[in-house]
Amino acid sequence: MEYFLCVFGMVMIVEGLPYFVMPSKIKVWVQKLVELPDSNLRLVGFLLMLAGLGLVYLGRQ
Repeated sequence: MEYFLCVFGMVMIVEGLPYFVMPSKIKVWVQKLVELPDSNLRLVGFLLMLAGLGLVYLGRQ
């Protein structure tokens, strides 16, 4: 559980960094994101999950 909390905390830091560094650009990016079709967002989400799974696999080796 301690390892999970450390990893979760690091993910939160990485996720929050763009909002802290460039909030105005994030707003523009989110508006463009809203205009994308759901199928494109699902594909990007799936690819990101596969990449994350690959990184976890490599990290556990």
